[in-house]
Amino acid sequence: MKVVVLGAGAWGTALAISAAQSPRHQVTLWARDAAQVQTMQMARCNARYLPASHFPDALTIAAAPVDDVLATGADLFVIATPMRALRGMLRQLAHRVSDTPVAWLCKGFEAGEHGWLPHEIHAQVAPSLHAGVLSGPSFAQEVAQGAPTALVAASTLAHVRSALVDAFHGPNMRVYANTDVVGVEVGGAVKNVLAIATGLCDGLSLGLNARAALVTRGLAEMSRLGVALGADAETFMGLSGLGDLVLTATGDLSRNRQVGLALARGLSLEQAVAALGHVAEGVYSARTVWARAQQLGVSMPITGCVVGLLDGALTPVQAVAALMGRTPAAE
Repeated sequence: MKVVVLGAGAWGTALAISAAQSPRHQVTLWARDAAQVQTMQMARCNARYLPASHFPDALTIAAAPVDDVLATGADLFVIATPMRALRGMLRQLAHRVSDTPVAWLCKGFEAGEHGWLPHEIHAQVAPSLHAGVLSGPSFAQEVAQGAPTALVAASTLAHVRSALVDAFHGPNMRVYANTDVVGVEVGGAVKNVLAIATGLCDGLSLGLNARAALVTRGLAEMSRLGVALGADAETFMGLSGLGDLVLTATGDLSRNRQVGLALARGLSLEQAVAALGHVAEGVYSARTVWARAQQLGVSMPITGCVVGLLDGALTPVQAVAALMGRTPAAE
């Protein structure tokens, strides 16, 4: 199977390494930056994002213009760009790809007035593409090192789901098929915002009781928004809902959790993001999650406090007080 991964950040690189372990696959990892590609080719690793994970011999690194890479053909194209680059990449694929399966990895809502989810962007700019999403509880570092992982391949098209399972299911990775694209995307997006809140909670040493309450009520927020957008409520009890939330909220490899911990230490948002050196999607999607919830009349108080914190309208202590001071309600 010929797999092309478009984007050499941590997650794209990790999945390319994982797929290239199989002798059945030919895997190409494409990066926009020619200098980065040259460095990766020489070192046989992605020194910026995953310095401890060496590339399999079968993994090819490419820096040709993306149209040239697309023209070579593949059995599966995987978009591993950040959310902000998804729209442009889908447009490029729409001009070059017909019925080849395409999947995106990014988790979030597009910044802007509407806060579109990836499948909504797909419907707007490249509806002819046969597409889906690969998501679930996964840290790139662990996937690149071959640690056991389970993911979800979601699409309304059976052959897209099958392509993703064929490409990535293996001895160290289980890939479950799902038809609920909306639910999988909402889970992957909202958990990033909730991880900031959980990092703040832990950074303020509020205790394990508070963490458990925050994760549980955060799952309720995620589910309410997802159902309002057309998702199946059951999806949020699976890997891309509860599973991804628990991992991202409590695992110290989580960039979004690290933002919350940094804010609890008194760092500004700019300082917290700069210290990461990576993209923390929750910082960029929190406002759009909140706006989308307000448009739909969905109650998301934790998300609202995260937005207030990121905007500087609330201090960490005030954010906690705002949540604890809410009027009693039934669960």
